[in-house]
Amino acid sequence: MRRAGPGHEFELEVLSGLLDRARDELARLGYPGSRPLSRETASFRAEGPLRRISSRLARARLAVAFHLVLTFDVPRPRALLGDEHSRRLLDAIDAVRASGGHSGFRFSAAGTDSTVFRRLADLIERHTGLGESPDGELLIRVRRQRSGAWQVLLRLFPRPLSARSWRHCNAEGGLNATIAAAMNDMLLQEPPPADPVYLNAMCGTGTLLAEWCSRVPHGQAAGFDLNGSILACAADNLRHCRSAPELFTADATAVPRPDSSCHFITCDPPWGDDIGTHETNAQLYPAFLREARRLLLPGGLLVMVSHELKLLQRVLQGGTGFAVREELRVWHGGHHPGIWLLEKR
Repeated sequence: MRRAGPGHEFELEVLSGLLDRARDELARLGYPGSRPLSRETASFRAEGPLRRISSRLARARLAVAFHLVLTFDVPRPRALLGDEHSRRLLDAIDAVRASGGHSGFRFSAAGTDSTVFRRLADLIERHTGLGESPDGELLIRVRRQRSGAWQVLLRLFPRPLSARSWRHCNAEGGLNATIAAAMNDMLLQEPPPADPVYLNAMCGTGTLLAEWCSRVPHGQAAGFDLNGSILACAADNLRHCRSAPELFTADATAVPRPDSSCHFITCDPPWGDDIGTHETNAQLYPAFLREARRLLLPGGLLVMVSHELKLLQRVLQGGTGFAVREELRVWHGGHHPGIWLLEKR
């Protein structure tokens, strides 16, 4: 693939609120020095074959997507139809498609019904054999830069990275896997114990557990939910775990586990909209925090996500035996919930 300058230019896309953590993860994958572009994006360069870079980036847990960025110093998209620029674009598409899984393509740009984009679509169809479709896996974004140049962004993978391969079962109110990965990442800012004990309260379909066993395959992991029927869904999503987490039915305010028996607890409790009510949450949240404190070892960590911002802040200020180590806001399915990392005092 021909390109201007050494290496490849990429753009990282994340959920709002997770950019700093995703950039740290990117550095751990071997690509430090990314530059923020917005609250949800950052740019970075990488050397080497695109297929090798893609293989490494596919391990990211906190990214929504990665895009290969091609910058064309042209005044308008029509120039992309010229021989030199079209060859460069088609070469890049071939390189991205080498990973497989694309059954169609689509544009994300203003004016996709214009003659220029119709000619571009025809060019891509004839070269690749792919058809244009509203659900096409090969996402092609076209945008103008402030400098006047135009950029074409090719999403590296057929699906968003938040669409995990382990997810076989879903349910109403399920947690976004990228947010679950971020919650577990907050627990792992320091190396975990040699044999960590991890408990996922109100586990639902097992998203937090699935992300945990992908990241920390050793130790003991378990999850429980008051809705026993949903645990079969969780078990389906946990088939990839090296050691299957224990799943059991329990009330989050009375868990059949000994005192001081866990290093980590994670929780995505009802938010009072799709699941639960604000009235029941006013009783559930403080009762759960008391139970979580009983279950945690001294210095143990609890991380929970909720859109009940005022309720949780009020409960924490009232004294729960926890110290707030970190708090952040994220974007999740039309909501702007908070994530709290709490340490047992």
